[in-house]
Amino acid sequence: MDTLREGVSPVKGYREYRGLRAGELAEKAGISQGYLSEIESGKKSGSLSVLKRIAAALDVELSDLT
Repeated sequence: MDTLREGVSPVKGYREYRGLRAGELAEKAGISQGYLSEIESGKKSGSLSVLKRIAAALDVELSDLT
């Protein structure tokens, strides 16, 4: 995926690739949009359980996000 080579976080890259808005992904993963924003910007790494829910919402493997 080109966005990963451009330095975009994997979560944001896959979210955009799937055509999801941040609010949609946050809702699917059961987290706040603010928390998702902090994960996408690198301000927070996200807990393992949250990353698993994000991976499931994006239909990717957890290893794709780390």
